[in-house]
Amino acid sequence: MKVLIVGGGIGGLTAALCCAHFGHEVTVFEKSPILSDIGAGIQISPNAMKVFRALGIETQVTQNAFRPEAIEARMGVSGRNIFSIPLADHAQDKWNAPYLHIHRADLIAALKTALAERQPNAIETNAEALGYSQSAAQAKLHLRGGHQIEGDVIIGADGIKSAIRQEMQGDDSPIFTGNVAWRAVVDIAALGDMAPNPTACVWMGAGRHCVTYRLRRGTLVNFVGVVERADWQEESWAQLGAKSDALSDFKGWHPTIAAILEAVNDTALYRWALFDRQPLSRWTDGRVVLLGDAAHAMLPFLAQGAAMAIEDAWSIAANLSASEREIAQSLSAYQNIRLGRTSKVQAASRRNMKTFHQSARMGQLANYGPMWLAGRLTPQIVHGRMNWLYGYDVTKINHG
Repeated sequence: MKVLIVGGGIGGLTAALCCAHFGHEVTVFEKSPILSDIGAGIQISPNAMKVFRALGIETQVTQNAFRPEAIEARMGVSGRNIFSIPLADHAQDKWNAPYLHIHRADLIAALKTALAERQPNAIETNAEALGYSQSAAQAKLHLRGGHQIEGDVIIGADGIKSAIRQEMQGDDSPIFTGNVAWRAVVDIAALGDMAPNPTACVWMGAGRHCVTYRLRRGTLVNFVGVVERADWQEESWAQLGAKSDALSDFKGWHPTIAAILEAVNDTALYRWALFDRQPLSRWTDGRVVLLGDAAHAMLPFLAQGAAMAIEDAWSIAANLSASEREIAQSLSAYQNIRLGRTSKVQAASRRNMKTFHQSARMGQLANYGPMWLAGRLTPQIVHGRMNWLYGYDVTKINHG
């Protein structure tokens, strides 16, 4: 089967590897001139790592990653610990795969290298998809410049502004959440004693929160800070922000947060408005299918956007390969398997947005008090509450 994949990001490259794993011919079409990613970190949870393990690339993915010791929550101003749940050993023992922090550029490089080993010359850059057409016998990808490429299946892995989704569904109406996110990566050596713990830590406060964790074998610190505001609504990961604005947004917060922001290079501090989208009820159109953010855009408050795309990639490939079904039936089966899970993750992400930003004193007590008790008295309960997410193994699902 010839599979055409639109988008050379994490979801698209993983989809290519999964389809190649099942014996299909793949071509990835990326509109950028090179495969890269703006410097930022990503959390790869055990449910996603199981896909990389099944593909035989776990070693390559983990090579430059960092394995956090725990999941932590702290008060943003005082730094007071709300809970700290051991993670490094537990993730492997309980969820049968590690929990990793990795630089996006390192993950893209690992996936690109693995694909080149399996199917050389499978990636075409400077190839922007504009839409598609299809017949009963084939799908046709329309590229800028008038080129048309024929294949058996088209996978739209082209993100939140997907041209494939727009062709399939028409224009969408994203909803601004009232939150703007900052993100940056700094050298840990520049932070001295103010370096954050070797954990995945969320710092919570009134109307804002941030997340810190380490990358590249512990040599870098990744920062994501989210602030409630309504006066800036640019939905772009590549929009530079002013350091003075970031410092103002987190004024009075713990010295660790201030130290990170002070250490940021002025040309490497980005901010973007967070938009939510209504869930799609249909991800397929005949021989064409969506995955990842193109199908189910995720808010970042559960760190599962990439993980869901990785799971999607395996599910599409497995469904296309599981039986003698028609292609359209296989793609519909993929949607039926994935829709409930991704909808649950989307809902959990939205709930976390509210929990992290409790502004009223009573709201903080109502939410953080039970979290503090759970973390100290019954950490196994906290682990147990994540089993549905991290314990899931899409490679073991029956796709027949």
